[in-house]
Amino acid sequence: MKENPVHTGRRMQSSAWMLIAVVLTFTFQTRNVGAQTQQEGDKPTPQQSDTGSYQTLYLANVTEQREANDIVTDLRNMVPRAKVYYVGSENAISMRGTPEDIQLARKMLSEIDKPRQAYRLTYTIADIESGRRVGAQSFALIAVVSEGKTILKQGSKVPIVTGTTNKNASAQNSQVQYIDVGLNIEASLEAYADGVRLRTKIAQSSVADERAGISVADPVIRQTVLEATSDLQPGKPAVLGSLDVPGSTRHQEVEVVSELVR
Repeated sequence: MKENPVHTGRRMQSSAWMLIAVVLTFTFQTRNVGAQTQQEGDKPTPQQSDTGSYQTLYLANVTEQREANDIVTDLRNMVPRAKVYYVGSENAISMRGTPEDIQLARKMLSEIDKPRQAYRLTYTIADIESGRRVGAQSFALIAVVSEGKTILKQGSKVPIVTGTTNKNASAQNSQVQYIDVGLNIEASLEAYADGVRLRTKIAQSSVADERAGISVADPVIRQTVLEATSDLQPGKPAVLGSLDVPGSTRHQEVEVVSELVR
């Protein structure tokens, strides 16, 4: 029996579409496998993402939180691949990184975490009257570079009545506040370039004979203040300036000599 040409054409067309579908399915699956393989290849293996080891680096001379935070920031900039944290309770830096990162961090800390220099500062205050030196006093204190102010005080505490309270009709309680009168020296050292800079504030105060007029218990305090900045040169005197002596015609010349103690 002879087959109808129409049926034969439809079967051939159907077979062609089936073949195309198989080819497309295979191609799609192949692409999916390739894409999946590529994505898996892009993901780091556990060994790649978890490289390095933990190390604790203890700080010996850095004690301030601000300075420790600055060191952590510098380390993160130098070794961006490593994880760096500051552990305040142990005053230490905890980091996770490669041996090269840890070695670089150790080298950096050895340059930063050094004992700070300390200087003995001897201030000499000479009394000058009519152009002649009639006396002098010296005061010494120890100041450490970049550790804030060192303060020396010498004098008295003067009571000032700031108010009164009535307990009853026959008695009063006075409220008294004490202020420092005498000599006050503040010194701070800052590192800069290849040297050290000294900042000094000297205040000289005394109680005047007259009263403020508000109350017989209110004294008048006279004060002279000198502020100066100088480059520190160990062993060489540096003249800071002069102070007028309150209540007199004399003045005082101030100089300082520094000595490295560590």
